[in-house]
Amino acid sequence: MYNNKGRYALMAVFVLAGLVCVFYNQYQLAAVSGVLFAFVVWSHFKHSSVLMASKHFKNNEFGKTRALLAEVAKPERLAKSRRGYYEFMQGNMALKEHDYDKAEYHFQLASRFPVGGKNEKSYVLIHLANLALRKKDRERAEAYTKLAKELAETQRSKDIIVKIEKEISKI
Repeated sequence: MYNNKGRYALMAVFVLAGLVCVFYNQYQLAAVSGVLFAFVVWSHFKHSSVLMASKHFKNNEFGKTRALLAEVAKPERLAKSRRGYYEFMQGNMALKEHDYDKAEYHFQLASRFPVGGKNEKSYVLIHLANLALRKKDRERAEAYTKLAKELAETQRSKDIIVKIEKEISKI
């Protein structure tokens, strides 16, 4: 759970420790340092700063969230378990900026990846239904609402779905 600078610092420490171990003929410790270095490199590509960004996102610190998400150079390299959260947060950031096309794009991607449990997935579909409503696309709004209704577990999400259904009937 580090940002890019923290991971780079850890990589440097493990390389330096490995070199010192080789200098003192401690090859087993150098191998451990190499394995730890490889683990940090792997986590850099597979997990990046998404977990830290989600903590800031939950605390409504959107500037920090945006900065940490910007550290992800290639989101397609992220692990499936992280990619859904990445796209969900990007979609919400786009909504905050009133960029609805970009938000829809990110929510579409988030719907294809795991985003926690059923209820979290229902919120992705609720956002998509809202965006379809905004475009006056009744068919897509109904389809997303139907899927969200199947996944919704909390009363809050069910109430939101009921409100969306009322808005759909007005179109």
